[in-house]
Amino acid sequence: MKATAQLHALGQSLWLDNITRDILDNGTLRRYIDDLSVTGLTSNPSIFNAAIGDGDAYDDGIREKARHGAAGEGLFIELALEDLRRAADMFQPVFESSRHVDGWVSMEVSPLLAFDTQASIQAAQDIFKKADRPNLFVKIPGTPEGIPAIEEAIFAGIPINVTLLFSRDQYLAAAEAYLRGIERRVEAGLDPQVGSVASLFVSRWDVAIKDKVPQDLRNTLGVAVGKQTYRAYRELLASSRWQKLSKAGARAQRLLWASTGTKDPNVSDALYVEALAAPDTIDTVPEKTLWAFATHGAVNGVLPEDGGDAETTLKRFVDAGVDLDALAKQLQQEGAAAFVTSWKQLLQRIADKSAQLAKA
Repeated sequence: MKATAQLHALGQSLWLDNITRDILDNGTLRRYIDDLSVTGLTSNPSIFNAAIGDGDAYDDGIREKARHGAAGEGLFIELALEDLRRAADMFQPVFESSRHVDGWVSMEVSPLLAFDTQASIQAAQDIFKKADRPNLFVKIPGTPEGIPAIEEAIFAGIPINVTLLFSRDQYLAAAEAYLRGIERRVEAGLDPQVGSVASLFVSRWDVAIKDKVPQDLRNTLGVAVGKQTYRAYRELLASSRWQKLSKAGARAQRLLWASTGTKDPNVSDALYVEALAAPDTIDTVPEKTLWAFATHGAVNGVLPEDGGDAETTLKRFVDAGVDLDALAKQLQQEGAAAFVTSWKQLLQRIADKSAQLAKA
């Protein structure tokens, strides 16, 4: 059995952290689904920026939409949703067979709204309505301003992928927003089955401290934070508060591992996938990491529900002078800023292409 199939068998979903028109057109995504147990995908502005800029697959769409007056953010959203609808339809069978637990795709609200609660709510509503697919998550960052938007979106029945989470506390804030949204739906007599995932970014921890700690601590912080967060996740699922909602028909907000591509060439390129194998979770991986794990990765066990050695490892970082709370906040702010940069580059790229294609 392939390593990817083994992950699926133990209860972890494997999602692709990429979407391009090319992999839809040439059958690559179909092969990932059929051969590598891929059951969903995620996207972000950086992915679309590269996809639109690196080839001509989007030229006809840009030319046609620009001819009809579309521009900027509106043009991009139309392009992106065309791809995501196709992907959502490909994952529809697993969405149905898993009773809506799996088979999702994701579309981000504008990163410019990361610190604007009301605008994030409106954007999430607009994207979900335009997408017209039940298995599409709208991504809202778990910033302090994003948390109330997440609660309101869940209450409104919009499936949400909470992005840019970097710590247990940030995860718990996102989980609390989800729970409040579902509890309000139950109180209002609404259907409590609203899908959601909480995306914890892993590898950026190790990049941030690689030159600031002893050699034996390198490439261990991201996994330790993951283990600590996984314990909080399992405790929440076992709580009386969640059990009450589950009995009312609610679906658990699943924990998702994001940023799982290895950044250090001196360690295994399947490091995070192997270390974070766990039931009732999702691992979203770039294509390079997917192939690395599929060809030479291994499932060597599962995460302990109590977090294993997480606290011991995290204490070693504290003793080495790492302020974990401050770093988590910094990483979230830097992540939001990086998405803003990619978003602006993306819109400029579309504007430039529109002008070039108009001249041609």
